[in-house]
Amino acid sequence: MRSPKATPAPPDTERATTGLAFMLRALDYRNYRLFFAGQSVSLIGTWMTRIATSWLVYRLTNSALLLGVVGFAGQLPSFLLAPVAGVLVDRWNRHRLLVATQALAMAQSLALAALTLTGAVKIWHVIALSAFQGVINAFDMPARQAFVVEMVEKREDLSNAIALNSSMVNAARLLGPSLAGVIIAAVGEGWCFMLDGVSYLAVIASLLLMKLPRAVAEHIGEENLFRQFREGLSYIVGFPPIRNMLLLLALVSLVGMPYTVLMPLFANEVLGGGPYTFGWLMAASGVGALMGALFLAARKTVLGLGKYIPTMAGAFGVGLIAFSFSRALWLSLILMVVIGLGFMVQMAVSNTLLQTIVEENKRGRVMSFYTAAVMGTTPFGSLLAGVMAARIGAPHTLLISGICCIAGALWFAKTLPSLRRDVRPIYAEMGILPQVASGLQKSSELNVPPET
Repeated sequence: MRSPKATPAPPDTERATTGLAFMLRALDYRNYRLFFAGQSVSLIGTWMTRIATSWLVYRLTNSALLLGVVGFAGQLPSFLLAPVAGVLVDRWNRHRLLVATQALAMAQSLALAALTLTGAVKIWHVIALSAFQGVINAFDMPARQAFVVEMVEKREDLSNAIALNSSMVNAARLLGPSLAGVIIAAVGEGWCFMLDGVSYLAVIASLLLMKLPRAVAEHIGEENLFRQFREGLSYIVGFPPIRNMLLLLALVSLVGMPYTVLMPLFANEVLGGGPYTFGWLMAASGVGALMGALFLAARKTVLGLGKYIPTMAGAFGVGLIAFSFSRALWLSLILMVVIGLGFMVQMAVSNTLLQTIVEENKRGRVMSFYTAAVMGTTPFGSLLAGVMAARIGAPHTLLISGICCIAGALWFAKTLPSLRRDVRPIYAEMGILPQVASGLQKSSELNVPPET
């Protein structure tokens, strides 16, 4: 039985149920407002660094394979460390952990800036610093995901906070690549890294200004680390809704998400452009992702969200296939909007549902597996995409990726009715389904037959 801690409602008890105020309701909470403001600045720098890193590697090596290697080095630690990091996230103070990870990330960006601006940067520097950032992310991402519940006091506003997080990430994803393209063309990649390093000051300041209850995350004591890990793994494997969402995320991240490492090739070789084209392609993906995030922020309830997981995974796959055939920039930009929309909505919906149904004392561990599914499988996909692109070309690589994503979406859609039945008692217990009578709900609200 989950027993979330009762906490006071935000000061404004009369709240809008529609419109902009409703879409921004998670900002009623002071701590979340601080977090949102700091992250909004920092994430623009993060996206600039992602774009600048890819372009730097391509400029230094002109190699599709090494683009994949750098992506692999940057994200492999999430696969190896995130599950163990999740146990520690459930044991440690998440707030202090986030301050530490942001300070280390700032140091990483400034080091990359110094190497690039002095002309001393080599490909092995980029690989090593990418791996260091990957270690930081293995702890930062599950801690940040689990920390949301400590900033947003009312459980019914949690889904809105997650949607706003996605909006924030994707607004940065829209601005960051565009700015990076201009800065790279004007003064080079090094200044992107420098601006990213400085931007971390905003999020560190926002974390230090927060007022939080004492030691919220330190609630499972000094139990055996391996036993806690095994308990979390057994919980995930034994509960089909969580297991299947993570499996589909892992598949899409493995075969689909590495499209980003191939974008320099599409921008330069397929579409005949340069850094501006690269920036516009990534910005178009950000537009689609932002559209999806705003759609989710406007929703009033988690009911009915499940159907968007296979639908959007399938749309992502279709977008990749169509993009692989495009040779016109205007069409490629439209398809990147579809690609960004499909991946973001599937990921954000999965995040929302996981955070809603997970047992509180396993939140860090489940979100660490979420991190491993999203970020941990991507390095293998990045490496595979780099190898395949070097052998069969980037367009054919993306075509195969899209087909695999569609296959995964069809599998998840087939399992969706049984997953709804498993989740129904949790929703009833949490009051998300107030119309409960003897464990049965109206089939029209659940989209499943009443006898199931």
